[in-house]
This record gives sequence, structure tokens and C-alpha cells, in this order.
Amino acid sequence: MSFPLVILLCVGLLQQTARAVHMDKLADNKICGDAECSYVVSMATVLDDFIAPDCRFINLRLGQKVYVYSKLIPEEGAGVFWSGSVYSERYVDQMGIVGYFPATMVNETQKFIENTVKVATTNMDFYCN
Repeated sequence: MSFPLVILLCVGLLQQTARAVHMDKLADNKICGDAECSYVVSMATVLDDFIAPDCRFINLRLGQKVYVYSKLIPEEGAGVFWSGSVYSERYVDQMGIVGYFPATMVNETQKFIENTVKVATTNMDFYCN
């Protein structure tokens, strides 16, 4: 591999990481279906529209289905937030995007995992691209 190519790759990687924004942590711990939070814990139906205030959150529309991957354990006086992904044939452009939303904006309709685990959140849980 030539030296100029290595330099070009390094600059490209630095540019990618420079775009990431570190946001404040919403909680120190979360409840998940497994240690990696990769399994869907439950499904919920959106009760009202929600416009994401920043890049950590996802937009929700009344009636949409949401797959819930984790539930943040709130600090005293903090809001209750869950993380999930929208499922909707109408809003296909949002499908697959995982983000946070207030738990009060959804009605949990089906639980897939009963035995959950408590996992510490990391700074990466709150990074934005």
C-alpha cells in the first residue's frame, strides 16, 4: 500500500469521526433483552405525534408501531425514555432508524421478553451522526 493512500485513508477516518456529536447522557442504566440490547423487548403503538428535539431521538406519528430495544432507567427527576425503531408502511424512510422517545408517547402492546437485564449505558448510546 502506498504512503499517499494511507494518508488519504487516515484523513477520511478523521473527517468521519469529526462529524459525530457527543450529547448528554439521558440515564446511566437501561433495561434490555440481552447484554448487547440487540433483541426487541416489546412492541408499542404511538399515542400522539412526537417531533425529535435533537439527533438522539426519533420522530413518531400517531398510530405507528415501534419496536422497543431498551428502556432507560431514569435518574431522579428525569423523564422516562425508551429506545426503539419505527415500523410503518407509510413512513418507510424512518424504518430501521433507532432512537429515543418518551415512554409516555406510546402504549406497550406486546412484550416479547420477560426476563430482562440491567445494562450500563455508555457515551456511544448518545452519540449523533
